[in-house]
Amino acid sequence: MTNIPEPIDRMAAELARLPGIGRKSAQRLAYHIAALPENEVRALADALWQGRTAIRFCEECGNYTQESLCRVCADPNRSGRVLCVVRDPRDVAAMERTHDFRGKYHVLHGVLSPMDGIGPDDIRIRELLARLTDGQVDEVIIATNPDIEGEATATYLARLIKPLNVRVTRIAHGVPVGSALEYADEVTLVKAMQGRREL
Repeated sequence: MTNIPEPIDRMAAELARLPGIGRKSAQRLAYHIAALPENEVRALADALWQGRTAIRFCEECGNYTQESLCRVCADPNRSGRVLCVVRDPRDVAAMERTHDFRGKYHVLHGVLSPMDGIGPDDIRIRELLARLTDGQVDEVIIATNPDIEGEATATYLARLIKPLNVRVTRIAHGVPVGSALEYADEVTLVKAMQGRREL
């Protein structure tokens, strides 16, 4: 039995389901929300509800959008000759922060993970292959995470795409800028060596 009032405990339980929010953080947030004026709580709840109901998937790439096409796909200055394949919309946002990539994206909404029961039919691989059939794409950059699932997905996609006469590349992985080699693990150093480029 807890001394926490049931409504606060219920709020904390729901908040704890969010990624990166532990039980104690959820309790702090729940107590904070309970202390807010009602109009601020209503504004927060409305923003969450309206945000969730207004978001849908881009018909072309699968990114989050409010329209039928996301801003990247609708931008006439973006090249459709190069597609960057990512796991989810957060990765599109990360890539866009660099202001360097001028192609378009394809969002898989997951990666292959047989241990979790996620196979090729559970992510947007068919849609990716459909985008490659018209000969408009010259290169597919696979930008999945450098973990077991990301590497397995990259390898699987490369095997499917190469016969279509489309160049397949993988983003380089290695030592982060500003870090020291002595603190890098062996796998990171191997990836850094493999991804080296000429100066």
